[in-house]
Amino acid sequence: MLSEPRSGRLTSWGNALLAGLVSPDDAVLAIVGEDAVHRVAGLPGESGPVGLTLGLGRLRALGVTGLRVALPAPGHPLGLSGPPEFNKRALEAEEAVVCHGSALGLVPEVSLVGPEDDEHVEVVWHCLEVREAPPADVPSLGEAERELAEALREATAVLSRLDVAASGPVAEAAIDAYRARAERGREVLAPGYPPRAVRVLELAQRVGLLISVAFENGHGGAVSASEMASRTAALRPVERTARRAQVAAYNAFVEERERERGR
Repeated sequence: MLSEPRSGRLTSWGNALLAGLVSPDDAVLAIVGEDAVHRVAGLPGESGPVGLTLGLGRLRALGVTGLRVALPAPGHPLGLSGPPEFNKRALEAEEAVVCHGSALGLVPEVSLVGPEDDEHVEVVWHCLEVREAPPADVPSLGEAERELAEALREATAVLSRLDVAASGPVAEAAIDAYRARAERGREVLAPGYPPRAVRVLELAQRVGLLISVAFENGHGGAVSASEMASRTAALRPVERTARRAQVAAYNAFVEERERERGR
């Protein structure tokens, strides 16, 4: 949860590019991030993988007017609408991008390439057909904000009670890293997103920080099996809420545009 999903970067900056708010070079630079290269495979009209700049241009030519995120997990097809083949691949990747305006979706395949002492990440976005239907279980921004505020209170209370709140070097390092990123004034979302979406995404990342600390910081004070089970039972719904909020924030660009067109 701490790291921004690749589907989030592609959706956020892809939407800004499609709306003419950023240049192709700036969008691709932000989407690729620390990876070495991104390509798009399976695009209609293309015989093989193409670069991200060409891929985004091809999607625009195919009628794509916006992008949405899906962050599914077992038993929770969050943001998906089918068909089964696309859902299966998205679930395996734990993320996907669904196009608005054309029945297409993109699922990332991430590979480490190069020698062991100089490995780098390459990403291939596989373009597949999707079903044009409302995405599953995506709340509005208002709903997501309310749910997250309650989830943050619950998570803090549970972690404090089980003595697994921010303690230990791993937890402290994670919190320090998060604060450093926030202080650098990083762009949470690309230009064009409503301020509420930025707020919701930032809150979702804070909730994700607590969850990551809880599950990655050993057993903390929760040493008994029952206490560990209590922690897991309490945090799983919180993790689900944070994922739903992330999707709502990333998808707010398209939802806002649709509301404006409906007025």
